[in-house]
Amino acid sequence: MLKRFVLILTALIFFSCAGTPSVNRRPPWVVDVDSVYPRARYAAAVGFAGDRTTAERNALAALTAFFGQTVEVERTTAASYQQAVVNGVLDGWLDTAEMRTNIRVTAEMDNLMGVEIKEVWFDSRDTYYAVAVMEKVKAVQIYSKLIQANLNVINNLVTMTACEKNSPQGVIRYKFAATVADINYYYRNIVLLLDGQLPDAIIGGDHFRLQAQNIIRTIPIGINVTYDRNGRIFGAFARSFADWGFETAASADIASTSASAANAAAERSINVQFTALLSDYLSQLISKN
Repeated sequence: MLKRFVLILTALIFFSCAGTPSVNRRPPWVVDVDSVYPRARYAAAVGFAGDRTTAERNALAALTAFFGQTVEVERTTAASYQQAVVNGVLDGWLDTAEMRTNIRVTAEMDNLMGVEIKEVWFDSRDTYYAVAVMEKVKAVQIYSKLIQANLNVINNLVTMTACEKNSPQGVIRYKFAATVADINYYYRNIVLLLDGQLPDAIIGGDHFRLQAQNIIRTIPIGINVTYDRNGRIFGAFARSFADWGFETAASADIASTSASAANAAAERSINVQFTALLSDYLSQLISKN
């Protein structure tokens, strides 16, 4: 009986030691990430720091750096697109509920999608190591679905009658299509770097911006301001329209009798209030009625 007890105790001790790896044992991915996450299947990078949170952030940053500048997207473009997703603007231009669900994952674009912190190791002294991993096949599926959803948005945005097209609403729809197309090119570059197959008909944003500019040339905007000293009020209105690409013509009745202080105050008010109102109005034209 005693011999049996000793054998059982020995077995328990052996099992306990095998099931609890030492915190000092360095995982192979710390020095050679490809040995655990081969490039043929994964995109992976390691980050380290004095605390776990920063180590994980550094790993994500290192993985983003792996893709390089080809996956960078202009900040204002990303912000405009993200805001449209958050506000549900894109929902009206999508044909299926599945596409709407897929597109909502882009509400958080701070990091690459499809990335996980797979492992974290502490060297028991002062450094945490983390590995960020993107499984290529899975990530390509995610980005391909987003590209298809955005292509659907673009197609619906630019499908309109001639009357709708040659109007301020047509301009705004083409400009927003350009923003969505820019995001699609960002996704396209990621898919290429992941060795994935691209959907057809991916067009850059400049194509749609050119279309918007062609429409703008057909829309005359005249500004008539009475008692406008030195044309300052006209200039304030013109700048507001120019921010959206519209060209303006002056038909101002300029009188030298107006007070410069009053004109300056009006100019400031236009710069702040009218510009915001115009921006808000034109932005609303993106939403599908």
